[in-house]
Amino acid sequence: MVIGIEAQRIFRKKRHGMDMVAIEMIRHLQKIDKENLYFIFVNEQEDPSCISQTENFKIITLPKSPYPIWEQYHLARAAKSYRLDILHCTSNTAPVSCPAKLILTLHDIIYLERLNLNEGTWYQRMGNLYRRWNVPKIVGKARKIITVSNYEKNRIRAHFRLENGRVETVYNGVSPHFKPASEEEQAKAREKYALPNEFILFLGNTDPKKNLKGVLAALKPAYQSGLPLPDIVMPDFGEQALDHLLADLDALSIRGKIRLTGYIPNQDLPAIYSSAKFFLYPSLRESFGLPILEAMACGCPVITSNTASMPEIAGDAALLVDPFDPESISKAMVELMENAGLREKLRQAGFGRPPLFDYLQGAKRILGLYKEIHKN
Repeated sequence: MVIGIEAQRIFRKKRHGMDMVAIEMIRHLQKIDKENLYFIFVNEQEDPSCISQTENFKIITLPKSPYPIWEQYHLARAAKSYRLDILHCTSNTAPVSCPAKLILTLHDIIYLERLNLNEGTWYQRMGNLYRRWNVPKIVGKARKIITVSNYEKNRIRAHFRLENGRVETVYNGVSPHFKPASEEEQAKAREKYALPNEFILFLGNTDPKKNLKGVLAALKPAYQSGLPLPDIVMPDFGEQALDHLLADLDALSIRGKIRLTGYIPNQDLPAIYSSAKFFLYPSLRESFGLPILEAMACGCPVITSNTASMPEIAGDAALLVDPFDPESISKAMVELMENAGLREKLRQAGFGRPPLFDYLQGAKRILGLYKEIHKN
């Protein structure tokens, strides 16, 4: 087989969830498949250290351009010129016209469930518009749709009225470098990012689904009343966006309790997770929730949501809250901060969750799908 994998963003410097999932899928396919020929299509190579070429895995840089043009024109042309048997698009969208058999990884359909066209950054709004145009056109053309949780599988099937067997769940996994960091590694990370000895960690972005507004609404009464909560660390947030939200909530008084670090590279995250008192992840909607497992693998207790995919991923190893209720979030934070026994219980339970989600098994399932699609 000649297989193309769309991995447009994996070499950008600031990699995020879908980028890391694509990287790990490719790495594990390289381990198990020495026979078929793969072309990995990327946009540019700012930081190409994450993937290396092998004898049967070739990296192809297509002309740099805005994503819709890159995908609809350059990727479609490459599928034809490289005579692909299969094209696997890994990040929700795909060329509308594709000469190869198409497999689509559809991480979520959040952008189809609500308009939210005036929420998030300009870049996020444009991305949602493109997905709203593209995904309904390609779902019917894809020979197989892969998604990342049973929750999302059911959402996709219901939304598009797809028959059983068209959508497959292939769970994400946890990269092996996510493990408890030593005291020395933690101290270096705290010094590098100017962090206190005790802190809460919140990972998200300006996408409304990440629930930054709800988190700030939960923190406001807790901090203003002097409850025993340490500072909260928020990587990858801009000060202007944060201050705007604080002003909307009349919560500028708690600004001094919030530490902004800027972007933290994936390799530094284990030491940050390991240093945190607990990890706060009360997202409104996720298709998987990879940071939940990353935190657990590092021995960090987790608070997450009782909605969407998060209970499926966290199991009984996290404290679950109603993400739409700031008081529920606030109470959970205080309870976890005051109860060292509960933190240790969640910490130990958390170690048992990541082994259930394995990239190698996922790669084996994906290779099996390639073979199945190629025969039919």
